[in-house]
Amino acid sequence: MPQFKEANLEVNLDEIKHLVSERAIKGETMLLNMGPQHPSTHGVLRLLLELDGETIVNCIPDIGFLHTGIEKNMEAKSYQKAEVMTDRLDYLNTVGNNLAYCLAVEKLVDLDVPPRAQAIRVILTELQRIASHLVWLGTSALDVAAMSVFLYCFREREMILDIFELCSGQRMMTTYFRPGGLWRDVPVEFEDAVRRFIDYFPKRVDQYEALLTRNPLFLDRTMGIGKLTTEQALQYGVTGPPLRATGLAWDLRKVRPYSGYEQYDFDIPTRTEGDVYARYLVRVQEMRESLKIVRQALEKLPYGPVRSNNRKYVPPPRSEIGVDMEALIHHFKLWTEGFHAPKGAVYAAVESPRGELGVYLESDGGTKPYRVHWRTPSFDNLQVLPLLAKGHLVADLVAIIGSVDIVLGDVDR
Repeated sequence: MPQFKEANLEVNLDEIKHLVSERAIKGETMLLNMGPQHPSTHGVLRLLLELDGETIVNCIPDIGFLHTGIEKNMEAKSYQKAEVMTDRLDYLNTVGNNLAYCLAVEKLVDLDVPPRAQAIRVILTELQRIASHLVWLGTSALDVAAMSVFLYCFREREMILDIFELCSGQRMMTTYFRPGGLWRDVPVEFEDAVRRFIDYFPKRVDQYEALLTRNPLFLDRTMGIGKLTTEQALQYGVTGPPLRATGLAWDLRKVRPYSGYEQYDFDIPTRTEGDVYARYLVRVQEMRESLKIVRQALEKLPYGPVRSNNRKYVPPPRSEIGVDMEALIHHFKLWTEGFHAPKGAVYAAVESPRGELGVYLESDGGTKPYRVHWRTPSFDNLQVLPLLAKGHLVADLVAIIGSVDIVLGDVDR
């Protein structure tokens, strides 16, 4: 069998002949590697394309170039220390990853979370959703040659990262949420900073839409491209905006509320077309809905503690360590030995910017998780790419990949 080389990656027909058409075996179509360093694959994703001219006959994703072994690394750490690994999964949804893991630990050990911590979690998670959608919008627009939108989106994202830094000291890898609440309370400047953003941002979303929503060039590149039906989405396990763009209003914040989301009034944006343009409209409207949630959470933000008082699982406040010997000893033991979680297994899931993000956590009674497994939306959503790409042009594939909105750290783990 012949072999083809592209970007130092061999294409061996013996290994993939069950995936490509008979025409490829006969040499009538071309096999081409796109990636894993191609800028439009949004990370180190390799796509093996079978092309008839510029038309895609087959598209075979090849993943694993970013594998980090995060799940096994988490199993080698105590429950508290394992959380720092979660930031590195979907690096555009770091606080959302923290939240999913904290919910699983809290469910496993039956740990309470104070109302103030719940509200702050919601505020920061929704700001993170907006920041993630801004990266998606900016890079996807750039893929179809709309450079101005990219610059504008990153301008607004900086304001959100400044808020994260204000709370945690870090712009991205915050590890700010902790089992039982938060690392510490938000500073006094927090509410003013959030209010400035939510008052400023709606006009900026209007600006993005003015540039794209009725732009004839953008419409030509997105309408009718990469169509997906609800039935197909469910068969492939697709969640998040790609699913809602087919017409199904499935959002875990509504159907399985967590962290107090049942208290907030917001809508689930949907479309029925199921194409690249529909996925764009859904995400833009989701940013507006996130602003509504943040505003409500800020208005009803309660006073009180931000950490559970259950000292079996939660370290004492830093202010007590210097004046209370018991607090110092307890803090030392929790961070050196960890706590023993009861035997059992739990699953906790949140609605990330990309879809259902869930963590399966199993305990054998020790201080470290016996098993950690993540159900990541990027991995499941990526599987539908061959279906979306087939029959389209190579140039359309760039828009299709962007509309799925994958993060390779979320795929490979």
